Parts: sequence; C-alpha cells; structure tokens
Amino acid sequence: MEKNTAIQDLTTLRDYWRYAVSRFEKAELFYGHGTDNAWDEAWFLILHCLNLPVDTQMNAVLDAKLTINERKRVLNKIRRRVKERLPLPYLTHEIWFSGLKMYVDERVLVPRSPVAELIQQQFAPWIEPENVSNILDLCTGSGCIAIACAMAFLEAKVDAVDISKEALEVAKINVEQYELQDRVNLIQSDLFKNLNGKKYDIIVSNPPYVDESEIKAMPDEFKSEPMLGLASGKDGLDATKEILKQAAKHLNPNGILIVEVGASQQALIDQFPELPFTWLDFEKGGEGVFLLTREQFSHN
Repeated sequence: MEKNTAIQDLTTLRDYWRYAVSRFEKAELFYGHGTDNAWDEAWFLILHCLNLPVDTQMNAVLDAKLTINERKRVLNKIRRRVKERLPLPYLTHEIWFSGLKMYVDERVLVPRSPVAELIQQQFAPWIEPENVSNILDLCTGSGCIAIACAMAFLEAKVDAVDISKEALEVAKINVEQYELQDRVNLIQSDLFKNLNGKKYDIIVSNPPYVDESEIKAMPDEFKSEPMLGLASGKDGLDATKEILKQAAKHLNPNGILIVEVGASQQALIDQFPELPFTWLDFEKGGEGVFLLTREQFSHN
C-alpha cells in the first residue's frame, strides 16, 4: 500500500495498528529493545506518535480517528522502522528503565539490563541501604542505572562514568530531567582511570560484553547501536577483566561489585575459577549478572 493510499484508506488507530503489524511481520524485523513481538512494537510506536501515555487503555482508543497529520507521522515512523531497522527507542527517543522514563538516541545503547530489578530491591540482601553513601556506575551510557540508583538511595552520591563524551551528553539530559545534578556526577573516564582512588559502597556496571562471534551474527537493529558499548574483544570480556583487576581498591569495606556479562558468563567462570562469583536470579528474566563482595576479593 503506497503512503498516500494508506492515508486515505486507513483512518482509525485500529487500522494503523494492524497495518504496522503487517509491515513489521513482512519485513521480519528483530525485536529486543523493549518489546519482543510485532503487536507490542506497533502499539508503542503508535502511542508515541499520538502523544498518548504507554498505559493507555486499548479499548478506549482503538476506534479513534487519526488526523491527516497524525496519519503522516505514524506512517513515517513505520516506514523508518522497516527501512532503517532502527530500534524502536531510537524512533521514539524514550525507554522505561526501573520505572523511570529515559531519553535515548543513537549515541547510547538502548537500556535493557535486568540490573533494574536489583536497584528496585536496593540490592537486598547484599547490602544495608542505610549504609550506602557512594555509588559508582561504570559505563553509564544513558545514565539510567546511575539515575535509578540515585532514586533508590536518596542519601547517596552517584558517580556516572563513561569513556564516551557523546554518551555523557545523553546522560546529562536524563540527569537534568530528574533534577539530580547535585547527586549524580558525570565523569568521562576509561573505567577507573580518572577516579583518583575514590572508593564506593556499590560499584555497578553494564560494560561492553559481546564477543566477536556474537558481533558478527547480530541483527541489523543491534548494529544501529554504538559498537563502543557492545564489543569487548574476542571473548567479550576485555572490559570486565579490567574491572575485576581494579575494583577491590575502589570498594569500601563491605562494599559490593555487580557486573553484567550476559552470554559471556561461562567464559568468565572459566578464566577466573578462583573467584566465588554469585550469579544473580531475576523474577522478570535476565541472566549473566554476578556479584562479588570486597572481602571476596581479598581472600583470593
């Protein structure tokens, strides 16, 4: 269906939802940036185009007629999703993380870490929340983990570190959106290099962890994301190994380190058999996240 014909023939939100799903299915898009199927992908795309909240009740709006300008806007986003294979959040410039709405664009990875669940639980039972004063978010990207930590630990200061100046520009947008400039400090640094020996009660990191074989096999949607935030050497562990080398001297007594390594979990276990990793479970899905305490480092 040509664009001009679609504008005339498709009138209601229901029409555009069905049309978007048909286009997405035919194009065999890949989902994995907030949704896992064409129906949800199309629904959230259309809600965004119509400036409707994500919790809009479906039955209340399905038969609403779209204006000509709304139709053009929806059709343009559908076309870009299909032709450019852009992840949905790069088209809407928003994603939800730990119950918080974040701005994202192509300068950062799309947040999708299960670590959000740990933050909402204040990392229980691994640390006493009242004892947390300083938190470090390594490889902060959009700043989502740092901001969620600041919202979960209201008395804590958070350092949000990234090697990418462009990523920190996005993080700044989100920090200012939540008016956290006094508690979330953005630092450009290659991991710990510019932290001058500072110590923390919690270090949390979602570093690059995709290995060479995974990079080659990635769907187009993932290739739209900055490779700096994905690739980490042949085994996907270059960044994580550096974190393990440096973390202990940046942790306070009773401090904890939480790092996501995804599918590189087994490779990490094989290379560090002496470290007593605790691999965390998630009610909402997710794997490949380990925890180590400061004391566990000193015993090895």
